[in-house]
Amino acid sequence: MSGNTKHIEADLSQVSFEALVREMIGRLDPDPNREGMDRTPARVAEAMKFLTRGYHMTPADAVGDGIFEEKHHNMVMVKDIELYSMCEHHLLPFFGKAHVAYIPDGKIMGLSKAARLVEVFSRRFQVQERLTEEVAQAVWDTIQPMGVGVVVEAYHLCMMMRGVEKQNSKTITSAMRGVFLSDEKTRGEFLRLSMAGHVLIS
Repeated sequence: MSGNTKHIEADLSQVSFEALVREMIGRLDPDPNREGMDRTPARVAEAMKFLTRGYHMTPADAVGDGIFEEKHHNMVMVKDIELYSMCEHHLLPFFGKAHVAYIPDGKIMGLSKAARLVEVFSRRFQVQERLTEEVAQAVWDTIQPMGVGVVVEAYHLCMMMRGVEKQNSKTITSAMRGVFLSDEKTRGEFLRLSMAGHVLIS
C-alpha cells in the first residue's frame, strides 16, 4: 500500500473525555475494570485540564496591573522559576527551571509576574524551544524593555522514561531580545548569572 494512505478519522467530538480515557486504558491494560481504575478516567480528565490551563491564560492576565513606572536601567533577573510542562510529541512531562531577565526602559513589573508569565506558556502542550521564545516575547511585549534574556533548563521524561532512556541529560535553551542580543557584555553577564552556582535537581 502507498505511504500516502489517508487516515479515516471518526468524529469523537461528542464523546466525553472520561470515555476516551477509559477506551485508552482498555487498549493498554489487560485488567482495566479493577477497583483501583474506577475513577481514573475522571481523575485524568481533571489532571489534564489543570496541566493545560495555560490555554485559558494570557500574558495580560498574568501581569495584570503589576507594571510600574521606574527609572531603573540595570538588569532585573528572576532566577530558578520552577516550571512543569507537557511535551507535545509524546504528552509526557518535562520540568526544570527558567531564568528571566530584562533591562527596563522606564517600566518594571512585579517580581512575581515573571513566574506568572512562565506559567502561562508552560501549562500548555509545548516544546522547550518555543516555550523559551514565548516567555521572552511576552516580557518584551509587556514592558517594552531595552532587552530581555530567558534561559530554560529542563529534564524531559520522553528521554528519561522511553527512547534513549538517558536519565541525566538536561536540555538548555535561551532566547534573547534587544541589548541581550546586540551587547556581548550584557549577554555574558546574563548567562553567567543564569548558570552560576546552580543545581537543577537536588
